[in-house]
Amino acid sequence: MRGIDFSSWQGVLSTLAGLVLITLLGVGIRLLVMQTLQQRRERENRQINERLRTLMAAYKTLGGSFTGELGVDPAHLRDLRQRAHEEGIAEPGSDRARRIRDAVEAALSDILLLGTDEQVRLAARAASELAQGRPVHTHELVISLRDFVREALDLAPVPADLEIPPQGPTRPAGSGGGSGKGRSEGEGKGGRTGGGGGGGMGAGMGGLGVGAGAALGAGHAAGEDEAGAR
Repeated sequence: MRGIDFSSWQGVLSTLAGLVLITLLGVGIRLLVMQTLQQRRERENRQINERLRTLMAAYKTLGGSFTGELGVDPAHLRDLRQRAHEEGIAEPGSDRARRIRDAVEAALSDILLLGTDEQVRLAARAASELAQGRPVHTHELVISLRDFVREALDLAPVPADLEIPPQGPTRPAGSGGGSGKGRSEGEGKGGRTGGGGGGGMGAGMGGLGVGAGAALGAGHAAGEDEAGAR
């Protein structure tokens, strides 16, 4: 074998050193390639997970309701006031429709950023209808999101013969203004009552200390009597 010398100890050592060096270089290159591929795979997994999380949140926002009004009212507050003034009725006291519209607009923006080609087209059409002041129904977009998420999670598709009612935007919960006020009043009352309770607790702790001291003294005296009896 050319390049390998076993005629002397120096030749054997140099040959072994060369083999070790080549092995270390090969192992180092392999580790570097594996680490690079692993980092790339982890980055791709994070991107996929973030995309799925965003699209799942958009699905819950756009398709969280099965009953009631399933369309999105594009009217702003000024439009509602003008409509109420023209019809001679009182201004609407609830802002649920506007909060639904704001949530739907945010979900459509996320879909335009991270959705598939079909989802981007449906979201763009819905956004255009909102901008033009027309009510929007999101059921078709919800179906596309549901199929995509189930396929990405390796879940079986929804059976074709299964009848699912039309889905619409999630209705947000009512504002907690009254509950917040009641909570503040309760905390205030609790604070005032806590002062008196603190005094009672101090007195109770004092009584507990006196009782413990008396019990300790009695135990000590009993110990001395027993020692004297011995």
